Amino acid sequence: MTSTASPPRDLRDFYENPSVPVASGPSRSRRQARMLARALGPASAGPRTVLDIGCGDGTAAATAAPYLRGHRLVGVDWSQDALARARTRLTHAVRGELSGGGLPFAAESADAVLFSEVIEHLVDPDAALDELRRVLRPGGHLMLSTPNLAAWYNRLLLLAGVQPVFSEVSLRGIHGRPGSEVVGHLRLYTARALREFVAASGFTVVRLEGAPFHGVPRALRPLDRLACARPPLSSILLLHARRT
Repeated sequence: MTSTASPPRDLRDFYENPSVPVASGPSRSRRQARMLARALGPASAGPRTVLDIGCGDGTAAATAAPYLRGHRLVGVDWSQDALARARTRLTHAVRGELSGGGLPFAAESADAVLFSEVIEHLVDPDAALDELRRVLRPGGHLMLSTPNLAAWYNRLLLLAGVQPVFSEVSLRGIHGRPGSEVVGHLRLYTARALREFVAASGFTVVRLEGAPFHGVPRALRPLDRLACARPPLSSILLLHARRT
């Protein structure tokens, strides 16, 4: 997803490029949506407001929508280009930033936040989680996903002296690691680091799950799916936390 914190000009231009990949695949979106649906319960008990912060082109939110029927899903992004594309998939999509004046929502106005593959793009993730905590009601749900620095193949790559997948040393090209796509990652987390960081930001961690990554070579995808049973080894970390 694109970052909702306004980046420096060179990063802003990078994220405005529609060819830049914006998600790790539909499997992650579906797994995360199922986690949120279980947490919220059916809309018959009362519709809830869900903010997809850093919605990008709206693909992930549109994938999640069938699991959240009856709830109000609002896409939020700072990129006008991303929002134009998101509005073709979402009923509600608004411009907002995590930095500067903050998100265009009142304090304690949201029941849940989807924060899908945004945090790894942020210069100041601490301020971002402060702002998410502000807009969430007490007990509100945070559904955060991010690539796993300690994914099973990254552990093997590091042993061989190879730059881990998901990590980047340049916005202009790939150097020292497998892959061909530059995606603008600034920060990476292990399962332990993510748990500790979110807990230190005023949330209670409820659950951590794993998801596969569509960029894994086809022959290795069965292993990648198996690794999801051990989230600290999985490609993508899916964390459910609640605002304290």
